[in-house]
This record gives sequence, structure tokens and C-alpha cells, in this order.
Amino acid sequence: MSETPGFKPAPTLLVGVDFGAAHFDAELQELGLLAKTGGLQPVARLTCKRKAPDPALFVGSGKADEIKEMALLHGAVEVLFDQSLSPAQQRNLERHIGLPVNDRTLLILEIFAQRARSHEGKLQVDLARQQYLSTRLVRRWSHLERQSGGIGLRGGPGETQIELDRRMINDAIKRIKERLVKVKKQRNTQRRQRERRDTFNISLVGYTNAGKSTLFNALVKARAYAADQLFATLDTTTRQLYLGEAGRSVSLSDTVGFIRDLPHGLVDAFQATLQEATEADLLLHVVDAANPDFPEQMAQVQKVLHEIGADALPQLLVFNKLDAISCERYPLSLHDLYELDGVPVPRIFLSAQTGQGLALLRSALSDTVKAALPPDRSHGHDPRDLSREYPDAVS
Repeated sequence: MSETPGFKPAPTLLVGVDFGAAHFDAELQELGLLAKTGGLQPVARLTCKRKAPDPALFVGSGKADEIKEMALLHGAVEVLFDQSLSPAQQRNLERHIGLPVNDRTLLILEIFAQRARSHEGKLQVDLARQQYLSTRLVRRWSHLERQSGGIGLRGGPGETQIELDRRMINDAIKRIKERLVKVKKQRNTQRRQRERRDTFNISLVGYTNAGKSTLFNALVKARAYAADQLFATLDTTTRQLYLGEAGRSVSLSDTVGFIRDLPHGLVDAFQATLQEATEADLLLHVVDAANPDFPEQMAQVQKVLHEIGADALPQLLVFNKLDAISCERYPLSLHDLYELDGVPVPRIFLSAQTGQGLALLRSALSDTVKAALPPDRSHGHDPRDLSREYPDAVS
């Protein structure tokens, strides 16, 4: 679904079902952004309310008919649901509507597959996709139900095609997991080397498109990919950040962004990458302060941090995109406290795009590092020499 020269995004009908959840996106704005990021073109949106999913069609036969009519009216060639569908529901909807039907989970997996660049990232995405595919084999395709075993054929006597495919996928999952274990060991070795140098480790975390990569680039003068889109970067990038007031450098890592209803397979598959966050000395929790739904986004980040065992780590809240905040919502102070899960947490307002507030963040980071570690005199250089060694240093 990636965009290439001459590529025309597939017209897609977006569908959301309100089951009474507090975070239901009635306008399907986030799903629309996900669809565009994945190379689709939303042409219409449809929402409805239900007490519970219909076991067969998720939305019921009447609403499925309405989806079919709306897709035909707007020329949609695909239907995308904002919730996860079971294999049976997906198959039944496709038969009823007559168009390909996909869900939020598959879309996120496809976006991750497009964006992964490192060997580790590609392995993690491949694992998540294989795990997702293994659940889709159940009665998903009728051609998989025929027997394919026998002398001279793949598989044992009488082994069905679906059983053979499931076994092949399970073998692939096992191989990928073994390779990821090796990658995790390599990361642990690198981390132990940093610990022996008494390096203070900081990880950027936050909801996708909150501006983590832009802030990362502004702090360390890196060239990590940053764009106004969801999941602009997937692979963890680590750079040295020199803090002049603390007289030492720290290790700064940019991690993958979180999102509502992140597929559990991706949380599991990205344990190796997210481990940077679990073993950090400080989490910079970046928030899109201009987004009216930022409290819900923060809650989703806290939920994922809890799932990976990083929710108890010290945090510094960075309310980004100060330049996009309206006058009536502009903060009285750029440095205050914000109650997060019942605990007052330091908060700094800034704009990674314009640079406003970056000096305040550097000062806060320096104070935190000075309280945790002694000044780094290992280089034996004058601070002006260090600024040449670390181009991002400030006087």
C-alpha cells in the first residue's frame, strides 16, 4: 500500500462501530490518517452504535447492506473497519459486501511493514504479520480446505493445505523469534557497555505523530526521518546528547510511537525495540499539546508502558507543538507540574519545530542528570572542545 510514482491510492470506505467506549472516534479522524499513511484514500465514513458485535457480520445484516450501498455510491474498492475483526467476520463481510474488508490491526501491520528499515525492525514486523496471518487461516480461504497430502506431495498423507500452511507459518514464527533473541542479546551487550561508562539513558516515548523525531533531531542535530504522519519512524535511534550545564553527555533514544488499540502482536514483537524504554533512567513523554484529545493519547501511552513494564520509571512530560496552540489555551507558565496517574510530574511546554522552550528542556535535563550522576571528566577536555566533539552542545 505504499505510494510510488504513478500509484493511485485505493478509494476506501471507513467504518467505525461505537460500543460505548470512551475513546470512540466519531469522526474517524485517526483511522483516516492511518489510511492515508498506508496508501489508501478515504472517500466516505460511516459510523453506527451497537451494544455488542454481531458474531457473524460484526455490524449486523442491515448495516452490512448499508455499507455495501455506500461503497457502491462512492466508488470504494475496499472497506476498512476501525476495530479488529475476527477471521469469520471478515470472511462473511467480504461475501456479503462483495469487496475486500480489512481492519485497523492489518492496516497498522502494513504501515509498520512499509516503514521498518533496520534488520531488527523488519524481523519484528515479519513476526507480527505471521502471527496475524496464522489466525486468518481458519476457514478464511476455501481453497485451503482441500486435501494435498499423499506420495510425492508436500506434507504427510492426508494433510490438508490449511494444516500445511499453518505448520509453515508456525515454523517461520519460530525462526524469527530465535533471530530476535540474538538481536536482543546484542542490544543487552551494547547496553552493558553504556552502563560501564556510567551513561545516563533517556528514551523518547509518546503517541504517534506527537513530534518525538522532530524533538530528537532538534536536540542532537540528527537526521532521523520526521514527518507530519503516523508512525514516521519505527526503528530505535540512539545518539549522544551533550548537556553543558551538567558537564557530561547522555544517551538519547527515539522509539516507535504508540497508538490506541495497538495490536498485541506488535507489542510482543517490539519488545526488543521497546526495551530501550524499559531500561531508561528517564522517559521523555512527548505529548501533542495542540491535539484536544491529548489526555486520551497520554492514557494510551501509559497503558503500553504498563504492558512493557516501564510505567514506574521517572518521566518528564514534554508538551510539544506550542506554536500550534490557540491563544485561549496558551499556558501561563512553560514549566509546571501535571498530575499523571495521580502523581505530580514535571512538565515543559516547547516547540520542537521552532525551537521555543528547548533551552528550558536542556536545563531540566541537566538538573536531572546532575542529581543522578557526577560530572563526566573522562574526556579531560575544555567544554569548548567538547562542543566540537558533540556538535549539538550549547554553551
